[in-house]
Amino acid sequence: MPDLTALTLFVASTLALLLVPGPAVLYIVTRSVTQGRSAGLVSVLGVHLGSVVHVAAAALGVSALLAASATAFAVVKYLGAAYLVWLGVRKLMTRSGELDAAAPPAASRSRLFWEGFVVNVLNPKTAIFFLAFLPQFTDPARGAVAPQIMLLGVIWILLGVASDGAYALLASAMAGRLRGSARARRRLDTGSGVVYLGLGATAALTGQAAHAA
Repeated sequence: MPDLTALTLFVASTLALLLVPGPAVLYIVTRSVTQGRSAGLVSVLGVHLGSVVHVAAAALGVSALLAASATAFAVVKYLGAAYLVWLGVRKLMTRSGELDAAAPPAASRSRLFWEGFVVNVLNPKTAIFFLAFLPQFTDPARGAVAPQIMLLGVIWILLGVASDGAYALLASAMAGRLRGSARARRRLDTGSGVVYLGLGATAALTGQAAHAA
């Protein structure tokens, strides 16, 4: 396993990176605002099941293939972008009649979980990030690299669950009053839709320059 100095540096770097909101955090915050604390926390678990996939892929070298293959990168990139755009369009096209109810239509816990999983696992930027970030803290002289990457990945996921869980709790606490108003819910849907569309566009453009050559 990596030495204590490398692990300490890894934890500090991970915490700094996790504090910067990305697509997964925006998804969690959106769900927490619209459906409450438990929905946000379920979304956190789904997102980090996706993180398990990326960590395993990095350890097994699949992410290396993804980084090297323009075709594989493009397929995953556009699948993820299309899904995010679909979420955005669905939010923006919410009918006004649906907003007159006492509460917004609630997605099931299983749906929240698997949507969080898909949002994260279909984000090629996450796969490339794990490939670029985790190996920096490994040391081949201390044993096989793959188990070291898995250990670092587990630490990342634990810290990520704590960080994203805090985002979910904060967002749900701030959103309680807003959910009681149909107008506020419409604004939340519109804002969420714009966020998803923006994330979809960002995902579609991720790595474009890198693979243009």
